[in-house]
Amino acid sequence: MIRSGRKYLDSLDDGREVWLDGERVKDVTSHPAFRNTASSIARLYDLAHDSEHSHLLTSDGVHRAYVVPRTHADLVARREAYKVWAESSFGFLGRTPDYMASGAAGFAAMPRLFTTDTFDGSDNVLAYHRRLAEEDLYCAFTISDPRSGTGEDDLVVRAVEERDGGIVVRGAKMIGTGAVFADEVVVGTIEPLAPDDVDHALCFSLPIDTPGLKFVSRVSYEAQARGVFDNPLSSRFDENDSLLVCEDVFVPWERVLTYRNVAATAAMWWETPAYLNFVHQASTRFWTKLEFLAGVAILLTRSNGTHELPAVTQSVGRLLGMVAQAKAFVLAAEASWEHVDGGCGGVMPGTEISFAQRIMAGELYPRAVQEIRQLAGSSVIQLPASAEDLLHPELGPVVGTYLRTPGTPAKDRIKLLKLAWDALGSEFAARHEQYERFYHGAPHVYLTMQNWAGGAQNCERLATACLDGYDLDGAPTRSPGALQ
Repeated sequence: MIRSGRKYLDSLDDGREVWLDGERVKDVTSHPAFRNTASSIARLYDLAHDSEHSHLLTSDGVHRAYVVPRTHADLVARREAYKVWAESSFGFLGRTPDYMASGAAGFAAMPRLFTTDTFDGSDNVLAYHRRLAEEDLYCAFTISDPRSGTGEDDLVVRAVEERDGGIVVRGAKMIGTGAVFADEVVVGTIEPLAPDDVDHALCFSLPIDTPGLKFVSRVSYEAQARGVFDNPLSSRFDENDSLLVCEDVFVPWERVLTYRNVAATAAMWWETPAYLNFVHQASTRFWTKLEFLAGVAILLTRSNGTHELPAVTQSVGRLLGMVAQAKAFVLAAEASWEHVDGGCGGVMPGTEISFAQRIMAGELYPRAVQEIRQLAGSSVIQLPASAEDLLHPELGPVVGTYLRTPGTPAKDRIKLLKLAWDALGSEFAARHEQYERFYHGAPHVYLTMQNWAGGAQNCERLATACLDGYDLDGAPTRSPGALQ
């Protein structure tokens, strides 16, 4: 069943415990810190439910992200669905419902990995995937540990009691991006655990309104926004991040995916297609986001009348090259697809290219932002405080006179510059730059993992072939091109 946006919004009125600025939020759909973003997510559901894009976004009555891909064509179809939703937020909503949906499909592709000597979660993970797909649910995740610096590992989520019907968990997890807008949350760990650290080796999924679950929100950029004209991105696409706290939360056994098994708790992310599916969605969104930023840059140069200057055309060309790089990683990961579980679990994007995308994105985004800042110059600094200045009967004509450029009325120019500042220089923008730098984890993690992705042996083979091709006297030891 594909939900409408209205049904999605209605589902959020469930008594969930969300805290912001020392206040418990009664309803995220009406609170000024969350309501516009909730509406933006509702629009995603409407696009799938009933729009000209429904055929791209759905397959056999479920969102396409839930479908386990069996062919390269299926990966392409999934990416086309990702692209529709990414364009709806111009790439600024990172953890939309299709993100964890693709992860759930990755789990379902290899349920055998959830069967261990300590717990059999294979049926649970299939039921989890089926529930999310059939009810069209939005699932977030919290899979990182809070860093207290105290060495008190009892701050991290762990089971403190076993009962006949399930377990009781206590502790905290982060970073719950989008969690305050979700239906369920996966609580687990993607970080390495010591082989004997079975107390923290667990993963489960719960409804957001489960008694004992608290979500402590960071500052809301949406709440700080003056309005859509003045803050067109932060006022509508602040997906929020929150700390999850479990205060003796009861988790039924059927909601547990892994339990007291370090290997399975890691394998669910790295040995199933789940993580590569995440990268597929994220890389499509990243490509879309760079397209948007390049478009802003082009509009800025035209508004400033600098678009024909050689240095400016080169800068724009550099940005368009970045867009092409981001696109190329998506297409290459699809084209280098791999079988899952010997073909039993369908196919997944290529590991080597997917892992490399994480490096590219984290390094490219700050460069793109800096490039556009150079093009914008000081024009994004001296702006009217708000749209009220333009609407004021006395001040409006003054602003209209002095902030226009040839061919661009003041209102249109200010509108563009405020969009640029929200994307490049606001607190919302700073969060996004940091977010993209660490979207796939810390660099020391993904750079190390690239060594495991499969490309090193061929690189070494080629260099060794060159060395083996000549001797001390310079004479060739094999015919040119004979590398075997």
